[in-house]
Amino acid sequence: MNPSRQSHPSSFKLSLIAMGFAALAACDTGPAVITSARPLNDSDQSGPALQMVQPELVGMDTERLNRVTQAMQEYVDAGQLAGVVTMAARDNKIVHFEAVGQRDIAAADPLATDDIFRIYSMSKPITGVAMMILYEEGKFKLSDPVEKYIPEFANLQVAAGEDANGNIITEPPAHKMTIRELMSHTGGLSYGLFSQSKVDDMYNEVNLLDPNSTLQDMIDKLAQIPLRQQPGSTWHYSVSVDVQGYLVEKLSGQKFGDFLEELIFKPLNMIDTDFYVPEEKADRLAQVYGYGPDVALVAQEGFGGANNYLVDQTFESGGGGLVGTAMDYMRFAQMILNGGELDGVRILAPLTVEIMHRNQMPKSVPGIGLGARGTTFGLDFAIIEDPVEAESYSKGEFYWGGAAGTWFWIDPVEDLVFVGMIQQFGGAVPVPDVRGKSRQMVYQAILEPKQ
Repeated sequence: MNPSRQSHPSSFKLSLIAMGFAALAACDTGPAVITSARPLNDSDQSGPALQMVQPELVGMDTERLNRVTQAMQEYVDAGQLAGVVTMAARDNKIVHFEAVGQRDIAAADPLATDDIFRIYSMSKPITGVAMMILYEEGKFKLSDPVEKYIPEFANLQVAAGEDANGNIITEPPAHKMTIRELMSHTGGLSYGLFSQSKVDDMYNEVNLLDPNSTLQDMIDKLAQIPLRQQPGSTWHYSVSVDVQGYLVEKLSGQKFGDFLEELIFKPLNMIDTDFYVPEEKADRLAQVYGYGPDVALVAQEGFGGANNYLVDQTFESGGGGLVGTAMDYMRFAQMILNGGELDGVRILAPLTVEIMHRNQMPKSVPGIGLGARGTTFGLDFAIIEDPVEAESYSKGEFYWGGAAGTWFWIDPVEDLVFVGMIQQFGGAVPVPDVRGKSRQMVYQAILEPKQ
């Protein structure tokens, strides 16, 4: 195994999020390389969080846990993925941190554990934490109407059908969209791709998440488009988290990216997370792949190349704009599992974090759809309410994923965090179920369960 490279200190098109559920492509990537984190330290049970330890010290089995790496290696060997980074922590200690495959197939560049990935919708929980920092400062209540802080939304109507000429018929909202609804995708907004409607067509016509526009431009466009459905009536994946990014700016008086850097990234030592990759780190940005006509992996930027991640972004998308490493996201997720604190740095209070992974959906809305059975939604996290229905292990596990295949989950019952990174868009063949496979391999390695 080769050591990982040393880490360096330091609009979107509307199709952006739809690809989060697309299938993954496949081709022959050649021999895969496994790149490990620093050597294991059997005795270090003190000191900073997220130190590497033998799995047995936290009730897991090394040989069984190696099945995670073996499973990811099989996807690479089969030509289904270029490379994968996986990372697991239990009891605040890292027990698994591996990279298999290649960062760039054409360059024959092995993937390393500190390579940088487009995390797309895994930006959403980070934006949610930014919102809750402001919540703790008393800047808003979850029950507040969004229009209290975004007056452009004061006259929003709701689509109620079409007339004989195909024009939208609107009606007033039964109640004003609340911030709770905005943060749980039940506010009536849409994305432009998950459903076919006149409202979705309007999102596309105005290029709502234009990467060359600003968050204010997005708000001005949204203010002219009716809601797709009544607030509180259903869960519908949407641009809600990009609106939250705008709210962070309005409530804090800071640029969204500056707020994230000052209050989340810098305190948590998330040294590689940003809206772009600076020149000195460009050689660590993993190549993203799609399918060619022969079902081979083809290097291509997602969404028609709408975003150049090597230049600073004008549109700072809270819903899908960030890049980062597995370690950076692990530090964020471990902070959440710890109740808002990591290495003595507190970002949120424990009860505030608990609000985020508590079901916030209206009682009349049973679940989130998207094939996610037994699942509800909190504030920018999905929550496993019924592990049997969800084919999972722990009630209360919460998670999300990104458009290019990145995924994570947090399990408060087993004191466990898992982060997985790939850069793969779908196409003509089924998506390798990296999320499901990794979950199986991790939980069968737990020999001392906590429940």
